[in-house]
Amino acid sequence: MASRRELKKNVNYIAGELFTECLINGLFVPGVDKNKADELMTAVLNMQDEFVSRISHTESKNAKGYYKKFHEDFNIKVDEIVKGITELK
Repeated sequence: MASRRELKKNVNYIAGELFTECLINGLFVPGVDKNKADELMTAVLNMQDEFVSRISHTESKNAKGYYKKFHEDFNIKVDEIVKGITELK
């Protein structure tokens, strides 16, 4: 299992990439609704805050199950944001 520090770095990296993608689409792609891009950027920042704080407050009794659920939730949220980015166009 990866350390919490590495996991936080990965969450921050993925959130940064998603935020950048929303920003580029909102600023430079013609025909994109800028309000929806702004909403997606807000969702990315909220996701980042939520998952970094979840890493900081781990349940010590069931760490394996906790991180399994964490990964599932994170993947679902990232998929939702990616789907939102593709619908901007």
